[in-house]
Amino acid sequence: MGKACKEVPAMSKKKSGMQIYTKQDKAILYCGYALLAVFLIAIIVPMVYIVIASFMDPVTLQNKGISFDFSKWSLDAYERVISDKQIWVGFKNAVLYSVIFTVISVAVTMLAAYPMSLPDFKGKKFFNTLFVITMFFNGGLIPTYLLINNIGLLDSMWAVILPGAFSVWNMIIARTYYQGIPRELREAADVDGASEMRYFFNILLPVCMPVVAVLALWQFVAMWNSYFDAMIYLNSASKQPLQLVLRSILIQSQPESGMIADIQSTAERAKMAELLKYATIIISSLPLLVMYPFFQKYFDAGIMAGSVKG
Repeated sequence: MGKACKEVPAMSKKKSGMQIYTKQDKAILYCGYALLAVFLIAIIVPMVYIVIASFMDPVTLQNKGISFDFSKWSLDAYERVISDKQIWVGFKNAVLYSVIFTVISVAVTMLAAYPMSLPDFKGKKFFNTLFVITMFFNGGLIPTYLLINNIGLLDSMWAVILPGAFSVWNMIIARTYYQGIPRELREAADVDGASEMRYFFNILLPVCMPVVAVLALWQFVAMWNSYFDAMIYLNSASKQPLQLVLRSILIQSQPESGMIADIQSTAERAKMAELLKYATIIISSLPLLVMYPFFQKYFDAGIMAGSVKG
């Protein structure tokens, strides 16, 4: 009777849904929390430093470090960057390129992943091998440049958008997500007489919105932060994206080698370069920081659902 009474609390905990942790489980759990805290600090501290440094006088920042004395803060860096008309041209181009690139990339990826997810698709292994090869080998910078030039895309936005629009890795993620959808959904569509196209656009895509949102976020961020392709393929200043414009402003403000005749001018340019460095980081990152919370609910669902099967 006494033994049965001792087992009642444990049974009541199981019935109430409370999870019982052993000492080993608690140790692992606390270690995980500690690591997460370290990662969080490693992310937040540099962000806070950059935000504060973007408002501070560079001389004070170099000599005394971060200061919360608001009398030493200044908006000169932001005024210098925002007053440049090329900034707004670059911002418009960056938004245009990122949106078009995201739409094309997600559309091509989802269309390519669907047949690759079908078990009865003929030539599946052959195409899968071709896709995987492109993940490890490419033509290189010079052949790619010659190709872009020969097909007439040089100095156009399509030279920046089209070459990287299809990602094999994203296709694999979308294919895995498709494979996790029950086949009964397709069978029900067949019973209702739905064609393959109708099933894909009207039934399957709405179910796949989490992974679509994740891929869209990835591609938008990738294009927004990209500047190397634009630097190689775009010659007109009116077509440069924001990242390339900010890079040009930062380089122009840096002192040139050999500028020793005018020491004051050299010091001023060095001061302006230090001042602009943090402001350009904030301006280029702000749209992504504003956009990311709206995709957060899809981000978790898309990543977890797409990683169930391999």
